[in-house]
Amino acid sequence: MRKSPLLALSFLILLLPSLSAGVRHFGFIYEAPTSPPGAVEMENFMTWQYATSAERSDQLAFRHEFEFGVTDRFQASIYLADWSYQNERRHSALRYADSAVELIYNLSNPVVDPVGLSIYQEIKGGNRLLEWESKLIAQKNLGPLILAYNATLEAVWEGEHLSGRSGEFQQAIGASYELSPRLSFGVELLHEFLFPNWQDEKKLTNLFVGPNISYRRGNWFATIAALAQATDTEGEPDLQVRFIFGVGL
Repeated sequence: MRKSPLLALSFLILLLPSLSAGVRHFGFIYEAPTSPPGAVEMENFMTWQYATSAERSDQLAFRHEFEFGVTDRFQASIYLADWSYQNERRHSALRYADSAVELIYNLSNPVVDPVGLSIYQEIKGGNRLLEWESKLIAQKNLGPLILAYNATLEAVWEGEHLSGRSGEFQQAIGASYELSPRLSFGVELLHEFLFPNWQDEKKLTNLFVGPNISYRRGNWFATIAALAQATDTEGEPDLQVRFIFGVGL
């Protein structure tokens, strides 16, 4: 009888489909393929941002995501928590930011079709925060070379009664080359257009560029990307480094 729980657990594990973690070749860019039906994956993000402004600061931001393959074209994710630790000259703070739901629907395949396309929707909520993010994802695989493009429109309501409004349009493009089935490296570029109160009076734009590298083995992968600011925008990070670790469950 003592062995019954262990035998039951072993039986349940055998019933589960053989899963492996989906691969992220990029740190700041989404790819078009979605998880297969029944796949479950956990992904953890850590992003370090460094700014050399008057209020010189470091920030570590964390995200914990569970990703589910619903159909052969539809994927859903839950962000349990986005939280961060910020260290400035005068003070430091640890804070919870938000939780979110993410939905991705795949329209075409980046290998067999002229271009792979997916549409993305994220709804995020936190303390005095509501965010709506829509994204068009495009990708083309040319043998070991992977090309990806994201166009993102983001709307944010925050503050008392969610009265503060802002928007952002972002374009991101990247290339990744697979040296082997396990290892790839490449480059990413992000171009942001900021709209405080949905106004474009200050013409605020940011440009970030940098390398990435990804390694996968068995049911897990690890990806790291570093982006440096090519513009000189006050209040934006001069350097941001993102590490992603994913494992199939």
